[in-house]
Amino acid sequence: MATLLVRHARLLVTMDPQRREIADGAIFARDSVIEAVCATADLPPACRQADEVIDAHEQVVLPGLVNTHHHFFQTLTRVLPAAQDCELFDWLTALYPVWARLTPEMVRASTLTAMAELLLSGCTTTSDHLYLYPNGARLDDCFEAAAEIGMRFHGARGSMSVGRSAGGLPPDSVVEREPAILADTQRLIERWHDPARHAMRRVVVAPCSPFSVSTGLMKDAAALAREHSVSLHTHLAENDNDIAYTREKFRCTPAEYAEQLGWLGPDVWHAHCVKLDAAGIALFAKTGTGVAHCPGSNMRLASGIAPIRAMRDAGVPVSIAVDGSASNDSGHLLGEARLALLLQRVAHGPVKGPGALTAREVLEIATLGGARVLNRNDIGALAPGMSADLVGVPLDEIGMAGAGHDPLAALFFCHVPRVALNVVDGCVLVRDGELKTLDLPRHVARHNRLARKLVDVA
Repeated sequence: MATLLVRHARLLVTMDPQRREIADGAIFARDSVIEAVCATADLPPACRQADEVIDAHEQVVLPGLVNTHHHFFQTLTRVLPAAQDCELFDWLTALYPVWARLTPEMVRASTLTAMAELLLSGCTTTSDHLYLYPNGARLDDCFEAAAEIGMRFHGARGSMSVGRSAGGLPPDSVVEREPAILADTQRLIERWHDPARHAMRRVVVAPCSPFSVSTGLMKDAAALAREHSVSLHTHLAENDNDIAYTREKFRCTPAEYAEQLGWLGPDVWHAHCVKLDAAGIALFAKTGTGVAHCPGSNMRLASGIAPIRAMRDAGVPVSIAVDGSASNDSGHLLGEARLALLLQRVAHGPVKGPGALTAREVLEIATLGGARVLNRNDIGALAPGMSADLVGVPLDEIGMAGAGHDPLAALFFCHVPRVALNVVDGCVLVRDGELKTLDLPRHVARHNRLARKLVDVA
């Protein structure tokens, strides 16, 4: 039985029901499950030695962050000039022809790139939404890459079935037949989905958006997901054009459309929801429907500011996500949480007014919020019985100098280039700021070659 001890953390932030913040804290785990969380001096005798012992001096140790929406493949198309200054629909129109040239090798490489960036920025669990499958690409490519790098992964089998000729946004060349989509989704569930506690791999059913799939596919996807007890995910209410499309095509708001489709409930989460109205917020709260908040992407595409304060006050489950790396163009999850903290202040005024978020609220959204949205009760907090997923952020870096007055808040107000420690499922993936499961310089060179090939060919 493998054991792990992390001790002498400057501050250990548990996010447990008591929200304990423990000075000189320690965590002991056995077989990837936490057994003890306490001050180092209070460790039981049986927990004072381990197969692996890590001293976390001058670090804030906290639960691994949870990223609930991404498009890994987009790391290959960051900052393309043709898409730099577009809103959502024009941005997609510019990029679809490029993405139509993706290969399985590109999908796998971009998954490793995105996961490496997430791991180095404090993330231990991520979802990814892959919604186009040209040239033999499969979601299996992402699952295999996740196993290689060691990250906890929820793979969302996205899809597009309504091309431009049928009134949709994507070109016909990147859409699929709906029976094939459903059949492949079921195959992936049977191959990869693990419903067990502490699972490293889960499958999500995820038609792309109201403007790229049919009503029939949305309903069939919901039925398939519930037959197999897996989660549902899609984009919703992202910007004004998104709202206009739904009103024109379906004669209702996006939230009303989701209700008609059966796409509400604690097993469903929607990305963005920038334009979710008061009635929609109430409906999401009533049904326990989750939201992936993507502040960087929403700013980059000028979509607006999601009403996160109103959502939380109503009881909507809210999480943090980096979104695709061609609309952000970063996959730094601590940085994304910082944007979420600051952007609500831009939207709502005085910090002590009714609209502000605090640093501790943002940490809750990025940990327990993500766990709830992904329908998990085994991640997001450091407590006995929880998965041994944790990160350590160094306090002795230049960007944190002078921030010792509140080390926890410093994680979100200051700039954190990378974490010092990242442990997933009890395995050390990042040590002393270095990723241990991937030769990063060599991989980045490979990734850049593939990115040039993809764009040059397109």
